[in-house]
Amino acid sequence: MDLVKHINCQRGEKYTVFRMILGLALLFILTDVTAEFGTTPNLKQIVIGRCFEYVALANLNHRYNCEKIWQEFEKAVVRRSPCDVRVNDYQKMFQVITQTLPCGKLLFWSKTRDVMHSYVAITGSFWTLENTLLGFMFNDLIWCGQQEKERGFDYQSCPKWSTCLNHPVYSLWKQASQSFALAACGNITVLLNGSIHHAFNKKSMFGSVELENLNPSMVTHVHIKVIYNLEGPFFESCTLGSILGLTEVLKKRGFHWTCTDNDLHV
Repeated sequence: MDLVKHINCQRGEKYTVFRMILGLALLFILTDVTAEFGTTPNLKQIVIGRCFEYVALANLNHRYNCEKIWQEFEKAVVRRSPCDVRVNDYQKMFQVITQTLPCGKLLFWSKTRDVMHSYVAITGSFWTLENTLLGFMFNDLIWCGQQEKERGFDYQSCPKWSTCLNHPVYSLWKQASQSFALAACGNITVLLNGSIHHAFNKKSMFGSVELENLNPSMVTHVHIKVIYNLEGPFFESCTLGSILGLTEVLKKRGFHWTCTDNDLHV
């Protein structure tokens, strides 16, 4: 009888240990999955590494201090709650990352991300926001601070853009887009997707920020290129759909513009 009790006791202990291990494993798995939606792991190393790579390739070593850029970025984010990082909070960082952009080469885009990269690579004659130092450093990254201010970055979860009035990622890209548009001069190109409805969306970053900050006294010509998927659909064109809304805005603001919709396919 004592032997049976001993065996059952051992089984109970093993079962308890098994449950603990299983629980820890599940916790690890769930935490790992959740972390995908938090701040990008190794954010500091990625951002500073990209900065050093960019300034070395562009021979800008004496113009930018990558550590200083990171420090100003970190101050803007970790000292505020994740839904309270305003555009102005990045002001000091933008002061140390100011970049002179080439006239006549800027390319703006909306809902054409993949083809935009291909187009830039093929032509080799355009600059997008992602080609700037700031765009290169922060492209495709996620970040936010913790609810308790000055507790560092939150690597477990960040709020969605739609739930935040002042999302830290959105605020940075809004300021970057505004600066990019303000720097535009000479001829510029706008790449839009005619295979979707609302190719020009007034609420997009291009429609709500960049277009608003283009200066007609500095931009001599706006060339709109409407692209399509190879097999369609063909929803919008220079004379059909939301793109007419874009040309109306350009007319009212005094821009010279042209539009083509038959020379580029995805």
